[in-house]
Amino acid sequence: MPIAQTTHAAEHPTKTTPSGRVLESAEYISRCSRDVHVPDAGVRQAAQEIMRRMQRTGYSTADWKRHALNPSVADAEALEWIFVVDALNFSFWSANTLQPAEESNNNEEEDDAGGTRSSRQRYTVTLDGTAYTGYWTLCAAVNRALREGTAMTDAAFYSRITEAEAAHVFRTDDAAAQEAIPLLGERVRVLREVGGVLREKYGGKFANLVGQCAGSAQRLVELVVRDFPCFRDEHWFAGRPVQLYKRAQILVADVWACFEGAGLGRFDDIDAITMFADYRVPQALCRFGALQYSDRLLDFLRASERSVRAAGSEQDNHRLTKACPPARPGLLPSGHAWEVEIRGSSVWAVELIRRRIAECGVGVNAVLIDFYLWDYAKDHPEEMQTIPIHLTRSVFY
Repeated sequence: MPIAQTTHAAEHPTKTTPSGRVLESAEYISRCSRDVHVPDAGVRQAAQEIMRRMQRTGYSTADWKRHALNPSVADAEALEWIFVVDALNFSFWSANTLQPAEESNNNEEEDDAGGTRSSRQRYTVTLDGTAYTGYWTLCAAVNRALREGTAMTDAAFYSRITEAEAAHVFRTDDAAAQEAIPLLGERVRVLREVGGVLREKYGGKFANLVGQCAGSAQRLVELVVRDFPCFRDEHWFAGRPVQLYKRAQILVADVWACFEGAGLGRFDDIDAITMFADYRVPQALCRFGALQYSDRLLDFLRASERSVRAAGSEQDNHRLTKACPPARPGLLPSGHAWEVEIRGSSVWAVELIRRRIAECGVGVNAVLIDFYLWDYAKDHPEEMQTIPIHLTRSVFY
């Protein structure tokens, strides 16, 4: 059974395309990395195991719409929903979920980052009787707002949204007992920025931007990173600039998945899109043996989880400089060498896995491999318990 519908129009993106720049950056980062390794044997083993699992489940773009919170109808309104959600698709890990595996117990639940903690203290949004945490709180909150009559997918509204309005839209179930959504101020800034650009350049509609791309995923990514600064996921590493473009590429991938590669979601070069470098897929890659951390990095990540978890919040003394290695455990700043190594090496590991699977005659792209790994980590929290995440607060992922 095929596990993806691939176009084969752009199997090797050029360096002049945004995804080509990401792929070239990822190879460079992996080659220069000191503390994150992509082992050949692990890639081969991971490719075989992932391919078997995806074939067994028949994993495809159709899985995207099966989630209760994603749009069930692929239309122009779904496009606007996807744009808002992916504009805000960043930073959902919780300090209250970070703890060593040995501290877990049967009364705790899995977090978006693979940690555990009583759901009572976590940012939670309940919709239709289901309590959501992690990334899904964003989708649930947007859907709840739409039901309540708030025009959350209308750029005319969110380009002028106030912090009080945003706090209401993204309210947790129990403000007295649960955390607020992380980085609310940054989310307000992002909504105003992207809404303003849409109104100024694209008639207030993301659909108009998609319509200018003539079926090219690369054209769409290029326009997004050109016109919307909050999507411009670019950093400095080992003496040169590198690009990762996580949210810009996942925006395109979500459109493709929602429309199942047809209509407004038809992109002839979708296979050029790379993996989406975040804090969660690296966990799954480590689990499958395609990513390895040095002892000093592992020790730092585990100590940071314990330190931030013990404080129960991200206090200022947990925010570090870009010194490498850091002087103490804490939150890695966006662009820190270790953060870039983890993210860039993850992109390169998925690309190598994709190539190995292709050598077996199976058509699959990096988008579906990423979606599968993200879902796998979500569905198998017990396997993620011993793999720490890197703690960074960033609008890029």
